[in-house]
Order: sequence, then structure tokens, then C-alpha cells
Amino acid sequence: MYFLSKDLFFPPVDEASYEGILAVGGDLSTERLLLAYQNGIFPWYNEDEPILWWSPPERMVVVPQLYKVSKSIRNLINQNKFKVTFNQNFKEVIVNCKQVERKGQDGTWISEDIISSFTKLHEMGYAKSVEVWQNNDLVGGLYGVDLGHIFCGESMFSKVPNASKIAFVWLVNYLKENNYKLLDCQVHNDHLEKLGAFEISRETFMRVLRS
Repeated sequence: MYFLSKDLFFPPVDEASYEGILAVGGDLSTERLLLAYQNGIFPWYNEDEPILWWSPPERMVVVPQLYKVSKSIRNLINQNKFKVTFNQNFKEVIVNCKQVERKGQDGTWISEDIISSFTKLHEMGYAKSVEVWQNNDLVGGLYGVDLGHIFCGESMFSKVPNASKIAFVWLVNYLKENNYKLLDCQVHNDHLEKLGAFEISRETFMRVLRS
């Protein structure tokens, strides 16, 4: 495991620990964040911890061209209960991702420093959001980092049932229409698996990232 200084540097991702931790420390400057994502690395840590940089051995992904929307979600979309916008309310989305209560989780990894740094990335055109509205209220959404051929999803939220699923499917369709190679979901969780994400090796992910 590497301890980062002020220099803009990350070690090769295959030097990560068994769990996937590659480095500790550094900062959340836009330059370092872009370098991280462009090299298959992302920050993930609790507010009371130093910054931890990850490149896990297995990567949770969606291949947009192969994605099949479930019948239940398709039926929900056809009901036209929600309006979806793209990259219109980034700050509100990331703040809601921080504040939403999550089953089995105590607190959040989305610190004020994360919000500030990713908002700057948004202003530079790299971090983007999907917003889901119901009766003019923001009820769901997600955000992530757009690398042009891979979209690195960071977090999502729902204030009403299924709103984040609508955002997820809308994003996958957008990526499919624009010939993205992957939606990177980072690490496994049951919710993502139910949405259709699956794991690939770090080596496979890096080959796609560098292509």
C-alpha cells in the first residue's frame, strides 16, 4: 500500500491489496481525481479516515449494449409517473445522495470535501448527474464521472420507491445510444446485481478503460 504525497502519482493498480486498497492520503484535487479515474482508481473512505484509493480485484459493471430492462421497470417507465433530466441539478443530486438514509449503513462516505471536489469536476464537465422528478419534486437520481467511453457511477438515491431504478435505466439507455463501452458500478452490492450489473476482473476492466 502506498502513502501519497502532494505529487500527482498513483502506483500500478495491480499493486493494490487483496481487498483492493491501492493508496492512502493525497488530496481530492480535480487533477488527482481525474488521474485516478483515468487509471481505474476511485476514492472511498469514511469521514473520520484518511483518503483511501481503491482498485478492487473484481469490478461491478454494466455493458450498455447488452443490457435488458426488466419487465417490471419497463412497465413502470410506461406509466409516465416520472420525468427524467440529465445534468441539470448536480449539486442537489450529490447532496441527496449524502443525506438519504440507507438500510444497514451508519453514516455516509460522501463528505463535504467529496461534494466540493465533485462539484468542481461537474463544473469542468466531467462529473454528471441524472435527475428523476415527480410532481416537480426531485425524488431520485445518481451521479458519476464521465470518461467519454466509460461512465463511472458513484452513488444514487431514492425518496420514493423505484426512483433510482428509473435513473439507472435512463443512464444505461443514454450510454447505449452514445456507444459507451461500460457503466462502472465499482464494487458489488445486491441492489446493483438486481439491476443487472455483474463482476468482471480488474484486468478486463483495465483493458476496456485503456482501449
